[in-house]
Amino acid sequence: MMITPVHRFRDIERTPEYLQPEKCVPPPSRASLGTMWFIRDGCGIACAVVTWMLVFYADFVVLLVMLVPSRDYVYSVINGTLFNTLAFLALASHFRAMLTDPGAVPKGNATKEFIESLQLKPGQVVYKCPKCCSIKPDRAHHCSVCKRCIRKMDHHCPWVNNCVGENNQKYFVLFTMYIALISLHALIMVGFHFLYCFEEDWTKCSSFSPPTTVILLILLCFEALLFLIFTSVMFGTQVHSICTDETGIERLKNQKPTWEKISGWEGMKLAFGGTFSLGWFNPFSNLNCKSPVLAEAVAAAPASEIMTQEEIEQFLARDVAIQMLRE
Repeated sequence: MMITPVHRFRDIERTPEYLQPEKCVPPPSRASLGTMWFIRDGCGIACAVVTWMLVFYADFVVLLVMLVPSRDYVYSVINGTLFNTLAFLALASHFRAMLTDPGAVPKGNATKEFIESLQLKPGQVVYKCPKCCSIKPDRAHHCSVCKRCIRKMDHHCPWVNNCVGENNQKYFVLFTMYIALISLHALIMVGFHFLYCFEEDWTKCSSFSPPTTVILLILLCFEALLFLIFTSVMFGTQVHSICTDETGIERLKNQKPTWEKISGWEGMKLAFGGTFSLGWFNPFSNLNCKSPVLAEAVAAAPASEIMTQEEIEQFLARDVAIQMLRE
């Protein structure tokens, strides 16, 4: 199929801001960027707050309803320590998943200076995103909530108010794993506490009244069961994505891999930042991921999303002509 000049520039013409340098300026240097990453999305913030409140509610019921009134001191200490440790790791993982840059492509780097610096050879092409004015690497996708292109984007999760991508997938996996563990632990303790209360006097098995105790335990049981199922499924899905080196978006699109797959155990080591160790389970350890080189932006892509070397040269010449007419 022959591509006419109209087709060549249809993506550029759809976004006139691309031709306005003041709206598509080079990204600031890394030295001038802050380290905080936070998505200002009302729904995501509400979901994150609800997540923390549910964990605090579970901790409240476990400690004050089940463990503190227990006569078995060793049982209370062991289970209280275990539950609070897992809950702390879950919230720490949630915090890191929410505030870690998932792999955002520099916004506004689709400038003529940057395109020229790529020094493309004839026949080479680059991805371009008209929404955030960036040249994105292979396997990057644009997130409408984050308003950025994210490298190896799996999905946008409102519960962590962030995308799950190349740089924070480890923390999301840890979050789902620790939530599943504390949910299972809570269910087991609720079962034992119900048996204990049936055998003993209900007024002695809790510091609350019997009706209040039953309501609090039923709510905790429902919450724990719901989140156990949900987070277990998410944990399995994420581990499967890592082991097959295929993101959720790529799987939904049934996208044929154009990259060299790093699957199985090697994929796990890449996602969790090295060989197997206790650091895999530590949400405070850094991934030390290598930043992708600029050459990753050069790849094969659909004709509607790429610019060939010839198109780039025509675009640059056209941009210069427009600037001359404006002057």
